[in-house]
Amino acid sequence: MTTLERLGADHLRLVVTGFRDALRSHQDAVNRLNVYPVPDGDTGTNMALTLESVCTELAGAEPDMAATCKAISHGSLMGARGNSGVILSQILRGMVGGFADDDGRGVDGATVALALTAAAEAAYQAVMRPVEGTILTVVREAAAGATAQVATGVAALVDVLDAARAAGQAALDNTPELLPVLKEAGVVDAGGAGFLLLLDAALHVAAGRPVPAPPAAPAGGFGLTSADAHAEAGDGGSIADLRYEVMYLLEAPDAAVSAFKEVWMGIGDSIVVVGGDGIWNCHIHTDDIGASIEAAIEIGRPRRIRVTDLLEQVEEERWVREGASDGDDVAPARDVVTAVVAVATGDGLRRIFRSLGVQTIVAGGQSMNPSTAQLLEAVEATGASEVVVLPNNKNIIPVAEQVDALTEVTVRVVPTRGIAEGFAALLAYDPDALATDNAKEMASAAEAVVAGEVTRAVRDSTCDAGPIAAGEWLGIAREGIVVVEGSLAGAITGLVERLVGDGHEMVTIIEGEGATAKDTRRVTEWLAEHRPGVEVEVHHGGQPLYPYLLGVE
Repeated sequence: MTTLERLGADHLRLVVTGFRDALRSHQDAVNRLNVYPVPDGDTGTNMALTLESVCTELAGAEPDMAATCKAISHGSLMGARGNSGVILSQILRGMVGGFADDDGRGVDGATVALALTAAAEAAYQAVMRPVEGTILTVVREAAAGATAQVATGVAALVDVLDAARAAGQAALDNTPELLPVLKEAGVVDAGGAGFLLLLDAALHVAAGRPVPAPPAAPAGGFGLTSADAHAEAGDGGSIADLRYEVMYLLEAPDAAVSAFKEVWMGIGDSIVVVGGDGIWNCHIHTDDIGASIEAAIEIGRPRRIRVTDLLEQVEEERWVREGASDGDDVAPARDVVTAVVAVATGDGLRRIFRSLGVQTIVAGGQSMNPSTAQLLEAVEATGASEVVVLPNNKNIIPVAEQVDALTEVTVRVVPTRGIAEGFAALLAYDPDALATDNAKEMASAAEAVVAGEVTRAVRDSTCDAGPIAAGEWLGIAREGIVVVEGSLAGAITGLVERLVGDGHEMVTIIEGEGATAKDTRRVTEWLAEHRPGVEVEVHHGGQPLYPYLLGVE
């Protein structure tokens, strides 16, 4: 392959798609390690999904450099996922800002160095409290390396990219020295590792260099969740101090955003607000979901609101992929006064919800939180004039509560925090009653349920129940992790023992992926021996990563 001296619009498109492909191939390695013990699809997934949005935007853009840069900028802003995705979008926007004025000859090495510097500056400006040892450090040092190469007088495109890549790698290797949480975990920053793949993709296009293959099994040296989980750890706070990640697009006057940021600084951390010209992509970690959304309503219109419980994140990308068909899960409506929309994933769960009278099912769960727009579409797809929404996850409740104001349909939300509560609520559903009356009765039924779930630890950690080793099974109740066991059967039995008391009458066991007939039988036999007065129902749910969900009534 001939070495390129300049990057044209067609080359830039190849770099972006190559970066997307590289993130896809590396994302499991990036996601494999994390600071939380539950399964998590974080930095690698968020960065890859952000690039998917960019590539979609590019597909509909004109082929010239200006249109290409505009598509990259807009696609990354609108499609950013997670803190790492928002920061990456600002890096891309800063970078292509230096390319858009290309005169048709393409951008050379010196322009690339300037663009990387602009990208670093944009990334730092986006973060309210920049922390060194994250992707910010890596992009800044990569830009400095490129700039130093230009200063030598040898500023060929490949030389500049090589210098940026080498400086970025050195910065990545040094991130554990800058951020104690990385050193304690024995890993480097994942966001920074993901950013270097952009330079790898550029070198592949410019010089035919192969993009590095992902490691088969990282041995403690490739991925932590970067800004997604510990952007504020450098300030001395605990990584898990703030429970929720809130993201949305905000339509608001540019002049009002400074005051908006000040409000956010009082209620959370890991704050990133990027954009301009009336549209902003906003990200915060907080314990106060309501205040984080109200701050936006005071100055403009938030949309695509997305709330994620950082303790309970799961493989979002897989749910997005498998859930694509679920979004069309609309039953033929009979003439009802009030229809029901439920959020769920898993073939068995969908069948149960359908059998209980749900008209429309939206794919989603603990990490794949459907947007307000998706819930609105599902509500209107029922064809009913009144609708009850079952979010079945506490992260989705505030999003669902936005729907009523956006439609002529009367929408009421029953604040179900889990699948078992959703099932219980439907036992009180009356299709011939008004939505308000239904919501009241269904909420009462849901409140009577005690919920629990079992999943597997993917890394060492600790909790109130004791130390956690990767691979151990965790029993989780509403108050957090309450059981840590070496076997799935031990965890589910221990959780049942914690949750089921003498006054309870029924236990619903929902089997997901990983559940076995042997383990289920062990639980039912334990209940028969120790809680003989309790009736037990077992259902196939098919949900990923959580072999067992429990509902106790």
